[in-house]
Amino acid sequence: MLTWLKRDDLCFPPLEAALREPNGLLAAGGDLSHERLLAAYRHGCFPWYQDGQPLLWWSPDPRTVLFPNELHVSRSLRKRIRQGEFQVTFDQAFTDVIQGCAGPRSYSDGTWITTPMQQAYVQLHEMGVAHSVEVWQEQHLVGGLYGLAIGKLFFGESMFSRATDASKVGFVTLVEQLRDWGFVLIDCQMPTRHLESFGARSIAREQFAAALAEHLDQPSAADWRA
Repeated sequence: MLTWLKRDDLCFPPLEAALREPNGLLAAGGDLSHERLLAAYRHGCFPWYQDGQPLLWWSPDPRTVLFPNELHVSRSLRKRIRQGEFQVTFDQAFTDVIQGCAGPRSYSDGTWITTPMQQAYVQLHEMGVAHSVEVWQEQHLVGGLYGLAIGKLFFGESMFSRATDASKVGFVTLVEQLRDWGFVLIDCQMPTRHLESFGARSIAREQFAAALAEHLDQPSAADWRA
């Protein structure tokens, strides 16, 4: 049975209650308040739904993650980074990045980053929890990504690219910086060939939950504005 959340109740069902088909569907309903979103990430689930659908919460098993120390960068991409064609910044244009991520894709007619979703994550950014990575080319925003940083964990949400390799350069820069700041895990949610090429792999949901319990409340050395 799928659990329907009440607006005045921030509790989620146990992760093991998630459906096997579709994989990881844990609950429906509720809202996108910052209190509920933070409770969701700390619990091990995230929102993902399309316009016209109820708000859906997911905790897939297995979970795709990237350990910063396992980052793989191809020789060609490393060369591209050294060429200095792109400039990468953090937290300089969060709204523009999330709007870029919500833009049309060649493989999809819709977007799960709805207007209410954008507004909710902008609020989290203003609270210092959600962060953006911007990739610039000749002072034009050509790529980026965003996600949440809690403790020593980063929860990636989405990325976009308007120039070849732009989002890849942004992602590598972020992972290397997170590693230097002492982050231990990046949540990638679902597997893609793109992420797997960087070293992302699947772990059991139980292992992911254990990482949450161990590292969510550990301080990091992150300084996003520096």
